Amino acid sequence: MSAPSVIPGPIPSDAETADDVVNHFYYPPDPFKAVRGEGVYLYGEDGKGYLDASSGTFNLTLGYSHPEVVATIREQAAELIHVTSKFQSRAVNSLVGALSEVAPAGLTRVHLKSSSGSDANEAAIKIAQHHTGNPDVISLFRGHLGQTMAMINASGAAFRRAPFPAQLPGVVHVPDPYCVRCFYKQERETCGLLCVERINDFIDFASSGRVAAVILEPISGNGGNVVPPDGYLEALRALCDERGILLIFDEIQTGFGRTGQMFASDTFGVSPHMLTFGKGLGGSGMPIAGLLTEERLTGLEGHHINSTFGANVLASSVAVKTLEIIRRPGFLENVRAVGAHVMDRLGEMAGRYGFIGDIRGRGLMIGMEINDADGNPDAPFTNHLASLGMDHGLLLRTSLYGFGNVLKVRPPLVMTMEEADVMCDRLDRLFGDAR
Repeated sequence: MSAPSVIPGPIPSDAETADDVVNHFYYPPDPFKAVRGEGVYLYGEDGKGYLDASSGTFNLTLGYSHPEVVATIREQAAELIHVTSKFQSRAVNSLVGALSEVAPAGLTRVHLKSSSGSDANEAAIKIAQHHTGNPDVISLFRGHLGQTMAMINASGAAFRRAPFPAQLPGVVHVPDPYCVRCFYKQERETCGLLCVERINDFIDFASSGRVAAVILEPISGNGGNVVPPDGYLEALRALCDERGILLIFDEIQTGFGRTGQMFASDTFGVSPHMLTFGKGLGGSGMPIAGLLTEERLTGLEGHHINSTFGANVLASSVAVKTLEIIRRPGFLENVRAVGAHVMDRLGEMAGRYGFIGDIRGRGLMIGMEINDADGNPDAPFTNHLASLGMDHGLLLRTSLYGFGNVLKVRPPLVMTMEEADVMCDRLDRLFGDAR
């Protein structure tokens, strides 16, 4: 074969290719260009530091470039980066051991061979269908379970499914425990937890009657930071046990200290039959996901639920370090204390800014409703606040991919009290500037 007539030259610098490269993105990226991160701050090309109140899409438990994570990556990369998950390795074995130690009661088996949270949720549903022999899945109206075809169908909100044909038959969506805007128009003191009790009606009249699993986030992530009322998860677990249904907690956003405990399961004192995890276990952004199950739920062959980069050695080594740091004395106590302080400061702001409605959360998983003058959800203004946040040195995200009215406040869990005050001061200035 003859040699090419043109020998490629060196790859051009960023400055030479910036405009052309942007044109090759499948959809246009944000014009902001990140260059480095440290702790709770992300820095752009102009050197300005932005306090990340969204933890890099809720992945950065330990903030940007945590020094112990960086050291772990360097050490592990020099030894072994990846090996087929068929084999054991020091990092993966250590992570399985650590996860078994922190798992909620009854969850004794660890599956790490998932590549994303969506993948882990699909694996959990497959396990539930395999063990029950039933096809149907129940999820919540505002639930966010992932981006794969099956998981967008299992997730709530019609706009998630609108462009695509349904690929996961037998999904039944039920009202979530959204007390501020109760589907059943009840008051919590007298409602009798209809949001659980009426699930029996959905099973009897809207499903095939053969339900494998109920899957939900203990606190909704993308759905608006909806915190269930006292007794909801206990009642849901009782309903599942009574009807032979497996209860799956999606803790991909709530897990690993986000709510001030290792898992939201611990925060609410309810153990599911299975629990999926991801995001925050990667410490400073390493991709990792998986699930915890009861002993009786083992047995589904690996080729049904294993993914190419599942149980990655490098990511597992970082996860081990992340768990070590989270378990250190004072870490979770700080999350709870800083979270309570932020909630207090946001509550004070709500008294001065009429567009702030309900403020809710646990630990550093906080959301605030943004409403119009009549108290109705105001998604456009919520998006405006998030966009304007950049001018005030804040990175913010909103609920339901911009269709919702909740401004989410979920900074890295390493945030100090002083940094929390900086964040709240910037939010205060943002709100004053926007009204």
